[in-house]
Amino acid sequence: MKVTRTVAALATTALVATALAGCSTAASDDNPPTSSAAAGELTVWVDANRSAELQEIAAKFKADKGISVKLVQKEYGDVMKEDFVKQVPTGKGPDVIIGGHDWLGLFVQNGVVARLELGDAAAGFPDVALRAMSYEGVTYGLPVSLENIALLRNTELADKTPATWDELVEAGQAVVEDGKAEYPVLVPSGPESDPYHLYPLQTSYGAPLFGTNDDGSYNPDDLLIGSEGGDTFAAKLVEWGKAGVLNTNITGDIARDEFAAGKAPFMLSGPWNLPAFNDAGLKYEIEAIPPAGDQPVTPFVGVQGFFVSAKSENAIAANEFVVKYLGSEEVQLALYEAGGRPPALTSAFEAASAKDSTIGDFGAVGLSGVPMPSIPEMGAVWNYWGATEAALVNGTAGEPAAAWQDMAGKIQADIAG
Repeated sequence: MKVTRTVAALATTALVATALAGCSTAASDDNPPTSSAAAGELTVWVDANRSAELQEIAAKFKADKGISVKLVQKEYGDVMKEDFVKQVPTGKGPDVIIGGHDWLGLFVQNGVVARLELGDAAAGFPDVALRAMSYEGVTYGLPVSLENIALLRNTELADKTPATWDELVEAGQAVVEDGKAEYPVLVPSGPESDPYHLYPLQTSYGAPLFGTNDDGSYNPDDLLIGSEGGDTFAAKLVEWGKAGVLNTNITGDIARDEFAAGKAPFMLSGPWNLPAFNDAGLKYEIEAIPPAGDQPVTPFVGVQGFFVSAKSENAIAANEFVVKYLGSEEVQLALYEAGGRPPALTSAFEAASAKDSTIGDFGAVGLSGVPMPSIPEMGAVWNYWGATEAALVNGTAGEPAAAWQDMAGKIQADIAG
């Protein structure tokens, strides 16, 4: 079930000479600028991993357009997101910010991001990336990187991946019985379970989280997690828990370290764990996750990108900088080199895949996935979802279908307010 891919050998051009870097300016959290009141300046909030790589493209924008770009280094995460929401309405936020697509619902709800006009550039991105950066059918962000989980197979412990999840579990248990491994398969979890890693298996039972509208956006009024397939999945969680296939004591870090040590033939993982596996000299293949049920497997896809402030005084220049400059193949490849996440732009993704096959392997799996919902209603989902899955795995939830339906009812009630 090895994922195949076709990659084009694309020539990548170098970024503008670093001699131009002096045309741009950098700042830090110790000296945060206000919104660019001057017509000749844009302010961009960016994390440390990507700040240096944007210096040269900022200098090129200055040389081409006569508009300076001030790069403000911020720690990526909730503080950055919350500062943006607080500052934009007061006129003190940036013109452009890097962020995850799952921030978009909050941004739109608070009116802090502007519609982004991608124009012809939209054709250069895969549908899953564009969907992630859209809200209710309107595009608000430029995709810059993608990430998703896939199945990793230790090629020294398993010579192939079975066609179904149950067959995979059986094959893994056989390896354990032979004394060659300690786990049939490693699935990152924790005390509150990990719905993110389990979602591909859940969807294969025909129990996605939400339905979608005609434009591909999620419909919070169409809660599908409580479907009949969800009841079947709940029963399987109990079964897998009893068999030791799932274990809430296996955190993400433990799963990574145990797989790196060669203690399991299979693992569900994202690209963020590859450095540890490579350092350990592990031989592995990256493949599609086999279905547990009779429906397609659709993992969540996370997308990072750039958003333009709704209060930017240089909105036209900000849109052009984001779409034409940050959306270029050169920049997307440079950001990939800095952060390791597969580039969102198709041509950059293919160029990166030609150099590193793991990018293509993960990306091929991600193209069959769906964006993690960014709608505000997700706030009503995570706690009930993870806690219920953990109880089912641990055998403390009672009757599986009843527990699953109780969870769905609580989520629905919270969404309804």
